[in-house]
Amino acid sequence: MAKKAKAPEKPSTAWQGTYGDMITLMLCFFVMLYDPTEVDITTMATITQSLQMSETTTTTGGLSLSTGQLADLGNNVNSLPSLEKGKSLGTAKKKAVSLFAPDVKSNKITITSDERGLIITLLSDNFFDEGSAELNINETRDTLLRLADFFKSDELKGRRFRIEGHTDSTPVDPDSQFPSNWELSATRAVNVLHYLADYGVRENDFSVAGYADTRPKFSNDTAEGRAYNRRVDIIILDEGHF
Repeated sequence: MAKKAKAPEKPSTAWQGTYGDMITLMLCFFVMLYDPTEVDITTMATITQSLQMSETTTTTGGLSLSTGQLADLGNNVNSLPSLEKGKSLGTAKKKAVSLFAPDVKSNKITITSDERGLIITLLSDNFFDEGSAELNINETRDTLLRLADFFKSDELKGRRFRIEGHTDSTPVDPDSQFPSNWELSATRAVNVLHYLADYGVRENDFSVAGYADTRPKFSNDTAEGRAYNRRVDIIILDEGHF
């Protein structure tokens, strides 16, 4: 009588534990090598915004990087700042987050970035009374002093800045000195520049603009949304937006 064939043994999976350990160690190694100051935050913001826009709309695409940008690792001279400029702006952002931590915590300012550069937003209700362009200097002097010191720092040497005033969609009071929200937003931006200049910044490094209620960040249908839309943005410009 023939012997029954012995069923082959299942292959051992012990190697998977060693393999998993190796992959984990490699991940830890590359994380330790990662230096966030080497990331061109302008490029990263463009990519992020492009992905976000493509997720929320089916009729149009997001922002596109120029042809050939992947081939030369995002250093297309015609469309992006140099790697050194990107490093400088990344360092400036880290310094801003540290320097303005008390103001961010107290909800006086926010720090963000987009394709234009690094944006320091002054939440208007902390700096101005509603419908007014006069700075509440007693409440905000310390913040303005920190801002002036920041714009005079070595990390921002040779940079250009733009101060943008924004309002909500509420029309100005008929008795106001401002004919419309355009004048109100522009005057707020100019007044911020004047105070920074009093604290030693170079006015020639700045430009100002007023956008009224044309660029809201949130819906004007709620009081909270309107409060966030009343703002002054100070932008450390990427060199492509000088």
